[in-house]
This record gives sequence, structure tokens and C-alpha cells, in this order.
Amino acid sequence: MGGRKLNFHLAGINNQNFIMRDEETVSWWQQVTGEAIQGPLKGEHLRAVFNDEVTFGVWKRENPQGRVLKPDAEVARRGDYAPADWEAHMTKAPVATSQTIDAVLAPRTLVIGLTVNNVSKAYPFDAVVKQSPILDDVGGVPVFIVLGDDKRSVRAFERTVEGRKLEFFVKPDSSPLHLVDAETGTEWDFEGQAVAGALAGQQLKQIAVLSDYWFDWQTYHPQTLLYKLGDR
Repeated sequence: MGGRKLNFHLAGINNQNFIMRDEETVSWWQQVTGEAIQGPLKGEHLRAVFNDEVTFGVWKRENPQGRVLKPDAEVARRGDYAPADWEAHMTKAPVATSQTIDAVLAPRTLVIGLTVNNVSKAYPFDAVVKQSPILDDVGGVPVFIVLGDDKRSVRAFERTVEGRKLEFFVKPDSSPLHLVDAETGTEWDFEGQAVAGALAGQQLKQIAVLSDYWFDWQTYHPQTLLYKLGDR
């Protein structure tokens, strides 16, 4: 921040979203937005680094030589890591937020959120499972959201190549999952790369997505749009 390296620690929770504290200025930062909400740097924003949330199986297949952070033996001994059933446990926890949440979805409904050109939209995970790939336009940009063959990993991409808008479909019986565009018949993998056909070698632009609870996503994206099953 401003040329200064900051070191962060967990400080607490606000609206059930982590608060980080930096050692250097003791400013408090909201995890989901990267904004300093208290302290000398209040109002500053950290620059987001693109990240991809997928299952280990998908990641390992795509990165066979990748390295994995080893769990800390002392932390594990103390039992301080989240339990394997943490997600199931959290679905039963009460929702505490200062914002009014639209009751169109249950507060802890899992959604896939994305933002394009300052326009945010949430896609219920169950809708993605039923309708993948979902073709849409967000912030004036043609996009699609696709579920991996593990039925858990979700990615989003822009669907314009060389100025041409494409429509994508899952290739039947493909393993690992491949997609085909209707316009050229090109085959694409889950990483958004064209692997066969007229556009072979092209790479779709990936869009960052956030897997989040509906109440949390709407709290920090109050103007969010919501995808409804069937809006294809």
C-alpha cells in the first residue's frame, strides 16, 4: 500500500466476514472488499489478485507439478484448523448482518458472484448445477458460467473472440469436461483454451468469481442483480 509492504493477521468478524489487521499501521481491513474500514488507512483499497477457487482434483490435473501448502503440524495438533464439516455447521449458524437482505433467497444460499464493468450479479449454485453453462450478459459483456466435471468447481469467461460473440455447450460424454461453441465448432477445455477446431490456440478471458452466501454477497454488493433459473 503506497509502496509499503503490510503484514496481516485475523482481527475479527464484521457481518460474518473476516476483518484483517495490518501490523504496520494497525488499520482494519474488510476481507471481501479489501477496504480499510478503521485506522490510519481508512478508505484505502487493496488491489485484488486474481484467484481461482476449484477442487484439489481439478487443480492437480491442470497443475501436475504444482506445490501445495503443507498444514502446520502444531496448528493441527491443537485442533485449530476448521473441521471437515465446517460448511455444514455454518449453514445452521444464525445470520448477523447490519444490512437488510432480500428474502428472494434464503440468507445462506450458496451463490456464485461476479462483477463486470462495476455491475455485479449472483448466480445460485443450484442453478449453475442445473443449467451449466449459463450464457449471459453482465455490464454489457457477453459471459458464460460453467460447472466443472467435479460438480463443484465453477468458472466464468467472456465469450467474445476476435469480436465475435459465441454460444457454448457442453460436449456430450467428454471427460474431462470440454465445451463446443455453436459458431465455429471449436472445442474448449475447462481452462478456457481452444484445444481443437477453427479457433485452436485461442484463450478466453477468465472472470473472477466468488463462491459466497447470498446474505454476504448482497451485503457488500447491495445493487447486485440475481440470475433466475431459466433466464437463458
